[in-house]
Amino acid sequence: MSVKNIFTIEARPVKGPLIHEWVIYAYALLTLCIVLVCSTSYPDPEAMVWTRVRLVTVTLALWGLYRLVPCPMTMAVRVMAQIVLLGEWYPDTYALNRILPNFDPLVAGWEHAVFASQPAILFSETMPWWWFSELMYLGYGSYYFMSVIIPMLFFFRYYDKFVETTGIVITSFFLFYLIYVIFPVAGPQYYFQAIGVENALAGVFPDVGTHFTTHLECLPLPGDDGPFRALVQVAHDAGERPTAAFPSSHVGIATVLLLLGARYCRMRHSYDVLKWFLPLYILLFFSTVYIKAHYAIDAIGGLVAGTVFYFILSQLFGKR
Repeated sequence: MSVKNIFTIEARPVKGPLIHEWVIYAYALLTLCIVLVCSTSYPDPEAMVWTRVRLVTVTLALWGLYRLVPCPMTMAVRVMAQIVLLGEWYPDTYALNRILPNFDPLVAGWEHAVFASQPAILFSETMPWWWFSELMYLGYGSYYFMSVIIPMLFFFRYYDKFVETTGIVITSFFLFYLIYVIFPVAGPQYYFQAIGVENALAGVFPDVGTHFTTHLECLPLPGDDGPFRALVQVAHDAGERPTAAFPSSHVGIATVLLLLGARYCRMRHSYDVLKWFLPLYILLFFSTVYIKAHYAIDAIGGLVAGTVFYFILSQLFGKR
């Protein structure tokens, strides 16, 4: 797509909300109902209500901008802004699920039953080398770039598929968020900090009750200081919460993006994109366990969930 075409008014603009915008409205309404019904259980329900009002208002405003100037550029702004706003919806899962029981003892028990150990602890201890940890952090951080690059490849090369592909990505995010709201798992970096690494290695997984409603302490990131570790640390400090561990949305969304990348390659009859993204995806998969953000079964669950979401949503969005 040329620069001129980006600003060309579309002959047949999309008039109504995009399908993923309907998903956003539905998620906002559902979680608003949870907040209102359980308002006495939340420390600041008014802020949670206004978060939804603000994000829905922004979504409507972006729709209005596109309707005023219906061109590919305003569509790109309308869609990609929602990917940016996912960073505000994510920590909100912690605000919502903190009133429910914590399921880390259950998931950590599954992990111990499958692996007879805790890979999230042993992985970084077995391979502590600086160069290896930097590779892990490179893989983990690549997730943020993939979330932008894959959609923009479709925007510039196959604009007619842009809304469909980004809709699959955004809807997948909200499906993961819905799981996190009803199944709170903090992940090893938080849970092992709360119970002690010694207990985790011994296979002792006590119930921590409401610990995570007031405690955000977590284990330090493994490895020595390095540029990629520093970038992940910044992202971690900015938005990480004791939530969203099972299944791993990091792996799940990366799986969706990888499959979309494979679709793009088939359309182009060239697999150059996958040559770059597949190695990063493999690094990302293992890095989620290496940095203790996820149990190993979280990563496996993310791969399965991401694959299922991709094929179901591809069928749904492809019929639009």
